Amino acid sequence: MTKTLQERLGHRFKDPALLEQALTHRSAADPRRRMLDSNERLEFLGDRVLGLCIAEWLAERFPQEREGDLGKRLATLCSQDIIAPIADGMGLAAALRVPPSEGRTGLRARATVLADALEAVLGALYIDGGLAVAQATVRREWAAAIEVDAKPPVSAKNRLQEWTLGRGLGLPDYQHTSVAGPSHAPVFVVTVLAAGRAAEGMGESKRAAEQSAAEAWLAGIKE
Repeated sequence: MTKTLQERLGHRFKDPALLEQALTHRSAADPRRRMLDSNERLEFLGDRVLGLCIAEWLAERFPQEREGDLGKRLATLCSQDIIAPIADGMGLAAALRVPPSEGRTGLRARATVLADALEAVLGALYIDGGLAVAQATVRREWAAAIEVDAKPPVSAKNRLQEWTLGRGLGLPDYQHTSVAGPSHAPVFVVTVLAAGRAAEGMGESKRAAEQSAAEAWLAGIKE
């Protein structure tokens, strides 16, 4: 499987252990090593590598846009909603190392797990081959996503904030009401209060749950 993935990445690792680590979910890591053999550290690095590659690309692709609009594009292209489907299309779900029991629960298919794995792979590419190698993968795999929106996207949270501030109603209030599930696969529940009305959202991260709550609140306005 890693051979197939390396062919997709267009890079043969000098240190195959890096790719193996990038594909090791924390649930499959060794607790005796404080789980430092999981992909979390590589994901931390890969997140920054992705941001740099996308920021440079956006500056080239949209030379007439101001910093604020470029920032909106950057946030969208580096979001879980974009990264997870790309990771799935690359076959990362099948390549991920998770315990058999977790594999049966659908852990590999979770958006958070997929997005983290792809960022970890980018971190591994950066260490093994340098920025140019990681950049080549980003430009190939994100090519369709960067061309989707003619105008800079606006997130649900930003749209809700613009709606309330435009009417002098202050900022929306997001309250993290609960979290369920195991530590490596939590589900967060968030309630947003705005203009005297509440809406609830769920997600695999606090940020995703907040976006879901904002979407639900805005959907109520349309109804």
